[in-house]
Amino acid sequence: MAVNQRSTIAREGWPVLGLAVLAAVALWQYFGFAWSLPLWGVAILLAWLFRDPRREIPSVPLGVLSPADGQVESVQEVQDPYLGRPAVRIRIAMSHTGVFATRSPVEGKVMDLVHARDSGLPHGVWIRTDEGDDVVVAMYRGPMHSVPRCYIRFGDRVGQGQRCGYVMLGSRVDVYVPANSKIRVQAGDRVRAGADVIAVLVHKP
Repeated sequence: MAVNQRSTIAREGWPVLGLAVLAAVALWQYFGFAWSLPLWGVAILLAWLFRDPRREIPSVPLGVLSPADGQVESVQEVQDPYLGRPAVRIRIAMSHTGVFATRSPVEGKVMDLVHARDSGLPHGVWIRTDEGDDVVVAMYRGPMHSVPRCYIRFGDRVGQGQRCGYVMLGSRVDVYVPANSKIRVQAGDRVRAGADVIAVLVHKP
């Protein structure tokens, strides 16, 4: 298994965590350690909230990994609104206190990015695998309408399990896979981004 080597604290949380630590140090220096304890508590809470644990990427041929930490809300056969094809949609509800980083479910090339402001759809990333399969990941806005962050661009190659986005305080993520895929999860299952297989793509000999 490959291991995704990253910081254990998401870079999105570094600025606010840094401010909390600096404020705690300042209070400690000028007023004593006891006065700084509440801010140290805040810093510890922020470090936990912005955690970004390393993940072992499973070696499953044609496997599709979960792009987010959370609970499978539904598995449905639908019409893919991004590619206009029959597909299976796996909807994952992220926890508001969970890991907020999103990861690529497959290895391949980014074929298109669909921005919510242009399409009226959730922010979508279309990835085509080296075998020619199309997988779409759609990220919804978070609490207080926070916009999902996407760190990949059109034409990029992405590795399976690669960190590619961030949804502050969590929200919902949809994965659209080809209609003939073998689905490995059901509603109610807990999944981890970049670690749990949610589907296997099917290729006929």
